[in-house]
Amino acid sequence: MAASFSVVDYVIFSLVLAISACIGLFHAFTGGRQKTTSEFLMADRKMRFFPVGLSLLASFMSAVALLGTSAEIYTFGTMFWVIGLSYFIMIPISAHLFLPVFYRLRITSVYEYLQLRFSMTARLIGCFAYIAYMIMYMAVVMYAPALALNAVTGLNIWTSVLTIGIVCSFYTSLGGMKAVIWTDVFQISIMFAGLLAVIIQGSIQLGGFSEIWQINKQGGRIEFFNFDPDPTIRHTFWSLTIGGSITWLGNYGCNQLSIQRYLSCPTEKDAKLALYLNLPGLLSIVSLIIMCGLVLFAAYAGCDPVKSGHISRADQLLAYYVIEELSFLPGMAGLFIAALFSGALSTLSSGLNCLAAVTLTDIVKPVIKNLPEEKLAIITRIIACSFGGISILMAFAASHMGPILPLAIGLLGMIGGPLLGLFTLGIFFPWTNNKGAIFGVICGYAMSLWIGIGAYFYRPHIITLPTSIENCTVDMVTSNSSDIFHNISTSFNYSVLYDITTNMTSMNSSYVNTNELSSSIELIRPIIANLYSISYLWYSATSSSVTIVTGLIVSFITGYTAPGDVDPRLLCPIYDDLQRCMPDSWRTKICCGGKYSDKEIVENGVPDKETKNELMKKDETAV
Repeated sequence: MAASFSVVDYVIFSLVLAISACIGLFHAFTGGRQKTTSEFLMADRKMRFFPVGLSLLASFMSAVALLGTSAEIYTFGTMFWVIGLSYFIMIPISAHLFLPVFYRLRITSVYEYLQLRFSMTARLIGCFAYIAYMIMYMAVVMYAPALALNAVTGLNIWTSVLTIGIVCSFYTSLGGMKAVIWTDVFQISIMFAGLLAVIIQGSIQLGGFSEIWQINKQGGRIEFFNFDPDPTIRHTFWSLTIGGSITWLGNYGCNQLSIQRYLSCPTEKDAKLALYLNLPGLLSIVSLIIMCGLVLFAAYAGCDPVKSGHISRADQLLAYYVIEELSFLPGMAGLFIAALFSGALSTLSSGLNCLAAVTLTDIVKPVIKNLPEEKLAIITRIIACSFGGISILMAFAASHMGPILPLAIGLLGMIGGPLLGLFTLGIFFPWTNNKGAIFGVICGYAMSLWIGIGAYFYRPHIITLPTSIENCTVDMVTSNSSDIFHNISTSFNYSVLYDITTNMTSMNSSYVNTNELSSSIELIRPIIANLYSISYLWYSATSSSVTIVTGLIVSFITGYTAPGDVDPRLLCPIYDDLQRCMPDSWRTKICCGGKYSDKEIVENGVPDKETKNELMKKDETAV
C-alpha cells in the first residue's frame, strides 16, 4: 500500500507543511516581531472575527475527529448527526453568558478569573488540570493519526509524530498567536478540501449520493429518532442534545483555547461574531465527516476491511479507503493525508500557545515578578517549545502503554466537566465561597475518575450494527483475519476515536455483534456496574452537576458569600437583556442582591491592574 503514495502525493503533503512553517516565519519578522507577550499570546488583541472563528473551528476538529467520526457512522449509524442540534444551544450560551464576563476582564489566562473570584488555590487547581489535559490531548492528537496512517500507507509512525511536533513547535514559537490563527485558517481549508474530495469522488464511483444513502438505509445505518431516556444507551436524542451541549459548552464557554481567541479580537462584538461563525462551521465540517462515513459503508457494505483483516480498527477506515480506492487520482492521497496532518497541526499549535499563556500567567509571573517584556516573550517561546517536546515524548510513551492508553483517552472527556462546574459556580452563583468552589471541583473530579475507571474495568456492552464479508473474494481476506472470525460470534475489542470538544472523548468498550449476552457475564458484574455503563456524552453533565451541587451545599454550610460583596464584573449580567420589561426590584433579585450595570462596565472599562490586585488579595485569608 505504501507504493500507492506517489511523488505527487508527497509533493502536496510537503507543500502543506512548508506553507505552515512559512506562515510562522512571516509573523516572526513582521509587525512587532513577537517581542511582547501581548503580541505573542494575544496577537495584540487586533485580530478580526473571520480568521479567529476559523481558527477556533480548526482547533476543535483534529485528525482524530476526521478518522473517528467517520468510523462512528460506519459502525453505529447516523444517530450521531443529531449532535448538530447541541450547537444551537451551546453557542448562544457561550456567546451571551460566558464570553462577556471574560472579555470585559481582559485577562490573559482564563484561570485568572478563578483567583479574582475565589482564591489562588482555585486558580492553580484549574491551571494544573488544564495543563495535564492538554498534554495528554496533544499526545493523542499526534499519535492516533500517525498510527492510522502507518497501518494503511506504511508511513513510519515516529516520522509522522516528529514531523507534526517539530513543524508545529517551530511556527508556533516563532510566530505566536498570529501564526497559529493564520495557519489554522489555511489548515481548515485543506481539511474541507480533503473531505469534499472524498465525498465527490466516492459519489461518482458509487453511483451518486442517493445510491450511497440507499445502501446505508438497507444496512440499517440511517437513524435519527431514538428518544429513549435510558442514560446507558450510547446515543439518543437526549444524550446528543443535552449531554452534547454541556460537553461542548466546556470547550467554547470556559476553555483557555477558546477564551484566548475571543480576547484576541479588538471588540466584544468581533469576539461574538467569531463564536457564531462556528455554528455553520461546525455543522458543515461534522456533516462532511459524517457523509464520508456513509461513503465508507456504501463502499464496504459487502466486504468489511476490519473483518477481512486488512485493517485492525474501524478508525483506520477512511485512510484505507482513500489509499485503496482513490489513489489512482494523482495527488488525492496526498491531499487527504495533508488534511489529516492539518487537523493535527491546528489542534497542536493551538494547544502549545494556550499552554504557554497559562504557564506564564498562572505559574511564572506570580513567582518571578517584574520581568521586562522582552524576557517574558523569550520565556514564553521556550515554554511553547518545551510543551511541544513533552507532547512528542508522551506520544512515544503512549505506544508502550497498551490498555492504559484507552483509559487515558477516556479521561480526557471528563476533565472539562468539573472545570465547567467551577466556572459556573463563580459566574452564576454569587453566594458560592472559596471552600465550596474547591470542595465542589474536587468532588467533581472524584466522580469523573470513579466513573471513568469503573467503565474501563466493567466495560459497557455496546451493540454494533452488522457488517458483512459475503462479497469478499478469497484473496481479499488476509491471513490475520482468522482471529477476527473467531471473535465475531461473541465480541471483540477495538478503540473508536472521535472528538466531541475535545474536548475529545474516546471509549474502549467491549462491542458485541449479537443481541445475546451471556448470563454468566451478567452474574459477575456488580449492580454498581450499571453506573459505569452511562453514555460518555453524560460524563461532563454528571461531573459538572456534582461540582455545582456540592459547591453550593458546602458554601451554605460554611457561610456563603454575601452577593453584594462580590465584584459585579465577575458575575454574569443575566438580566441585562430583560431589563426593559422588568422592574428594578426584580432585576436586583435576579442579580442576587449584587449591583451590576452593563452600561457602566462598557463605559468605565474593565478593572485596572490595581483593582485586580485588590481582588486577588482576598485569597490570602481564604482557606
